[in-house]
Amino acid sequence: MSAVMNRVTKEQLVAWRRYLHMNPELSFQEENTSQFVYETLQSFPHVEVTRPTKYSVMGRLIGAKPGPVLAIRADMDALAIQEENDFAFVSQKPGVMHACGHDGHTAMLLGAAQELAYRRDELQGEVRFLFQHAEEEFPGGAQEMVDNGVMDGVDYVIGAHLWSPIEVGKIGIVYGKMMASPDAFTITVSGKGGHAGIPHETVDCLAIGTQIVSNLQHIVSRNTNPFEPLVVSVTQFHAGTAHNVIPDHATIGGTVRTMKQELREETAKRIEQIVKGITEAHGASYSFDFIYGYRPVVNADEVTKQIEQTAIKLFGKEAIVYPEPTMGGEDFSAYLQKAPGCFFFIGARNETKGIVYPHHHPRFTIDEDSLLMGTSLFVQAAFDLLQK
Repeated sequence: MSAVMNRVTKEQLVAWRRYLHMNPELSFQEENTSQFVYETLQSFPHVEVTRPTKYSVMGRLIGAKPGPVLAIRADMDALAIQEENDFAFVSQKPGVMHACGHDGHTAMLLGAAQELAYRRDELQGEVRFLFQHAEEEFPGGAQEMVDNGVMDGVDYVIGAHLWSPIEVGKIGIVYGKMMASPDAFTITVSGKGGHAGIPHETVDCLAIGTQIVSNLQHIVSRNTNPFEPLVVSVTQFHAGTAHNVIPDHATIGGTVRTMKQELREETAKRIEQIVKGITEAHGASYSFDFIYGYRPVVNADEVTKQIEQTAIKLFGKEAIVYPEPTMGGEDFSAYLQKAPGCFFFIGARNETKGIVYPHHHPRFTIDEDSLLMGTSLFVQAAFDLLQK
């Protein structure tokens, strides 16, 4: 690792990460975070710094020799969670914390920018450092940045996620389909309310809604090829205000996760068919709203192979793991619509240190040893990809 990193130290990466952890900001509110990143990038030589959107930052580093263009992305936003950790650098903002590792992502990309800036004479081509706002909240910041031209002329794009299911010291590589599309749906069933003791004079939206929830399970178990990954989860059911009143409407919400565009569209149609059939059969009406979230993350084999080879070169084959794809979503997929790329995992779990909590948990944290490992991989991958 020391052969790759000449300028950046673990201490600097940890300091950046802890500052960001203490000062989290929610999606579309990253004013101070983006300003910190902007000023830090400006302190590095040769880096041209711009603001593609209100809360994002891009650094451009043009190497001494001509070559391809590589984009590296880090997300910066935090979550609306009250932190329950007790270390010295806990969030100073009540109800907001970095519970997904984005503070570490930002620190690693700052480190990569610093290292590469001071080694510009070795660099062939161009590197764009994309510090993205609002990964956690749809419609996300990635598409907004793409729409503002950050990917114009880019040949390759890479990004990483510090990953609590994987132990520190490991790099997770997934070829092809890696993360799902996180779509959402809302169903409102409208019936006729009335007294709970006189149900025959009502159109019971609660009873109708429970049938809808039950029948939605058939989409995966009976309507979909078992070799096609699909999740349909009902996560909300709201109805009623009193024990003796049958309400006049019920609202059902949930999510659909899949790796295939056609299946997203088919599932939306099937959900509405089920809702329409059940409500009509019982004399109720409905409204249905389906929101297409981020696209699936699908890694390009060529770029993924290079990331794998670079990781093996740096850390040894024993450090590489091959996790199953996850049905979680990521708006990194927006960049992959513009250039081939690879999104990979950096292990951040350490059971001996008690670093075991999952993402989006109030006690989530990372093993900070992962930061130098991720930065090193970004830096070496830049050299390797731009020499292709």
